[in-house]
Amino acid sequence: MSESEQPPSSQQPSFQVEKLYVKDLSLEVPNAPQVFMQADNPQLEIQVRNAASQFADGMFEVIVTVTVTARAGEKTIFLAEAAQAGIFSVRGIAQEDLEPLLGIGCPTILYPYVREAISDLVTRAGFPPVVLAPVSFEQVYLERKQQAAGGRIEVAQ
Repeated sequence: MSESEQPPSSQQPSFQVEKLYVKDLSLEVPNAPQVFMQADNPQLEIQVRNAASQFADGMFEVIVTVTVTARAGEKTIFLAEAAQAGIFSVRGIAQEDLEPLLGIGCPTILYPYVREAISDLVTRAGFPPVVLAPVSFEQVYLERKQQAAGGRIEVAQ
């Protein structure tokens, strides 16, 4: 084996999705069955959160949680929440690249699954499906960094 064919001494960067799973799923319809008799169009409140944690060497769990609350006036029509998680193997990635990978890349992979879980959950509860709009996890990440720094971050568009 020539010197140019030798494997490099440093670890090659690698990123792999090991497992995708629903970590938590809940639905409440506190005013059933009366809510099914109402003709009001409910107002939707949608919250999207994501978190990451290392649980073993090179292994990270990333979770995207979506909470949808539908209200008509003061009454809660339904509350649906889904936490979609993934286990990701990350090796040889520079520390400065790890945070954006876990805060942008991994949530972007998970989001379509949590969108489907919410839509399916709401439909199974007897309501029209909730189709969540796409989320820019890059924008969410930059806003978090800005808040943590207490300053402004300019984003070129």
